[in-house]
Amino acid sequence: MIRILFFILIILALGAGFSWLADRPGELSLIWQGQRIEMSLMVAATLLASLIAAVLITIWIVRVVWLSPHSISRYFRARKRDRGYQSLSTGLIAAGAGDANLARKMTARTKGLLSADQEPLIHLLEAQTALIEGKYDDARKKFELMADDPETRELGLRGLYLEAKRLGATEAARQYAERAADKAPHLPWATLAALDYRGQTGQWDEAIRLIDQSRAAHVLDRKEADRKKAVLLTARASDKLEADPKGARDDATAALKLSESLVPAGLIAAKALFREDNLRKGASILEKLWKQEPHPEVARLYVRARNGDSAIDRLKRANKLEALKPNNAVSLATVAEAALEARELPLARSKAEAAARLAPSESVFLLLADIEEADTGDDGRIRHWMNQALKSPRDAAWTADGVTSPDWLPVSPVSGRLDAFEWKAPVSKLSGPVEEGTLSSIDAAIRALPPVAVTSVSATPVSVTPVSVTPARVPDIIDEAPEKAQVIEVARQPDPEPQPVVVKQPVVAKVQEQPASKRETGTETEKIPEMIVTDAVGERKKPEPIITEPFFGHAPDDPGVRKEKPLEKTTFRLF
Repeated sequence: MIRILFFILIILALGAGFSWLADRPGELSLIWQGQRIEMSLMVAATLLASLIAAVLITIWIVRVVWLSPHSISRYFRARKRDRGYQSLSTGLIAAGAGDANLARKMTARTKGLLSADQEPLIHLLEAQTALIEGKYDDARKKFELMADDPETRELGLRGLYLEAKRLGATEAARQYAERAADKAPHLPWATLAALDYRGQTGQWDEAIRLIDQSRAAHVLDRKEADRKKAVLLTARASDKLEADPKGARDDATAALKLSESLVPAGLIAAKALFREDNLRKGASILEKLWKQEPHPEVARLYVRARNGDSAIDRLKRANKLEALKPNNAVSLATVAEAALEARELPLARSKAEAAARLAPSESVFLLLADIEEADTGDDGRIRHWMNQALKSPRDAAWTADGVTSPDWLPVSPVSGRLDAFEWKAPVSKLSGPVEEGTLSSIDAAIRALPPVAVTSVSATPVSVTPVSVTPARVPDIIDEAPEKAQVIEVARQPDPEPQPVVVKQPVVAKVQEQPASKRETGTETEKIPEMIVTDAVGERKKPEPIITEPFFGHAPDDPGVRKEKPLEKTTFRLF
């Protein structure tokens, strides 16, 4: 464009000059070698311009003729280069598509048309062709050549890194990633790989420095860089917590400024503050985390923030958490646990059932089983809640790459990825088809809860006369406490369906020892006590027979004797 403008300006200047001469006519007289030459000024100017043009044209013709061999060779060289680049492009496309035959053909053609010293991409084409052909040693050699060339250093290091990862050479892959990160911190793959390796080895300071460099080079997004730096600061604070609580507090606080929802950072900061006897500030950090999203570990640390608190004090702190986040399953479960420790069993049961209604989980039903054990001690009801726990979804835990950890970790032990652990329900495999009788709600579970096996029939204390028994396997009288009912374990045949016992009037049971009847069993005589039960009027009532098991609960050794059905052990209470 500039040349065209310059040419137009020259034409305009010449036209203006000739016009000026035409307006001012004159005669030009020239005497050269005794001859007089006369002409007008316009003719002289025209001859001069024609002479200059002829000289320029002559110089151009001479130059073209003189440089024609070089021009011809340059033309063919350019044509050859264009064909080589076309072959190189076709070969790279074929290698990317996985066409080994075409890629090998284009590689050979490219090497014949182009020089590898002038075009380093030929090494890349050769390496890619070797990879798709399965010649990994040849590909690794090509990548090493590329890594030594300053123009293709990053490309060669990436190829060597990927090959080391494929072979499982972790140390070699780490060295390639570190080398690439030092030479070119603007490469995202090198930065992330170096971060993961430094995190696996616990080099928190080096990892934080690399994060700052990558953030300055705009390699990582600002939000992602802040999150990773917060995780690294939290990991360093966790290492400092035992030996340097102040340093751990500073690192955890800085991590919370970068990522306010990072629960492990808040927990470490609160623990460090509690060790410094700064209960109020530590509690405020936990409350801030709790308002964002209730977390069981936050609740556990908040309730037990002070070691000297009683169970009632812990219950008050749990109630405060529920007030901050009402109508939440984690809040209700926290109050239920604290109420169980404080022996506020009705409150514990109501809160646990409410938590199960909102989010049924394994831990909630296990908590109901603990409450049932502390309240009634009935084995049937306890087993019922434990059965519901087996059918319920698993509780959330720190999960990364399919594995769970009881504590948060900055790096995944499987893949080595930084910030891989998340608080979520772990994935479990189904061992078989889903049971059709599974209860779908806590209300159905409560309706299916069996009644308490022990029913109080009289408020009058029971006096039981000691009963003498033979050394054979007979029921024993267990005295649990002076105020409680006496428990007698007897053996009876299993009933098809347990029937509830209904007593219409109070009954006072008296057990008297009568003269024992004798029964011949082989060569010895066995004494069997007889029990007589009378009511308040004095009338005799026939008690349930006590069935003893001969030969200590086993059948005789005589093979002609048929084994009887094993007896079921049942517990009765006499009131």
